[in-house]
Amino acid sequence: MSIPREPKPAKLVIGFFLKKKQLLEGIAQDLSMLFGSIDIISSWMPFDYTSYYEREMGAPLFRRIFAFEKLIQQSALAQIKIKTNRIEQQYSRDGKRRVNIDPGYLVHERFVLASGKNYSHRIYLSEGIYADLTLIYHQGSFRKLPWTYPDYADHPMQKALERIRHKYVLDIKG
Repeated sequence: MSIPREPKPAKLVIGFFLKKKQLLEGIAQDLSMLFGSIDIISSWMPFDYTSYYEREMGAPLFRRIFAFEKLIQQSALAQIKIKTNRIEQQYSRDGKRRVNIDPGYLVHERFVLASGKNYSHRIYLSEGIYADLTLIYHQGSFRKLPWTYPDYADHPMQKALERIRHKYVLDIKG
């Protein structure tokens, strides 16, 4: 028989992409007000894996990720996604988003994103939000899965997440 245990806290990681880099400061302030101090900021990465968002947001698009100092409970992911959706709406103009915000969490074994879209590999959390197992950590590196988004499967993103994972390991040790 398995004995239920509380999971370890997770590192909150929020990725976002946008066209206008000057929105970064306001977005960072809004996220910090909700989730605390930003611990790690990735460098800018081009977001050129799909043209899907260009009709809404324009081009070129740029991606960045933030990791936050305060660890979170894994069960908080749905509420975090609801809050980041509100920030997306706040920055929208004329019914179009100017920023796409992807919250997730990182633990020793995996990286999980939140999504409002159901799919075969996504597990329902609550309030219309699903957990998307995006990457697994195996034998010293992140490994993509058949459904991993191309930007999260790419080397620069995985290097940034490995840096965040290293900090998470230090955080857990205390």
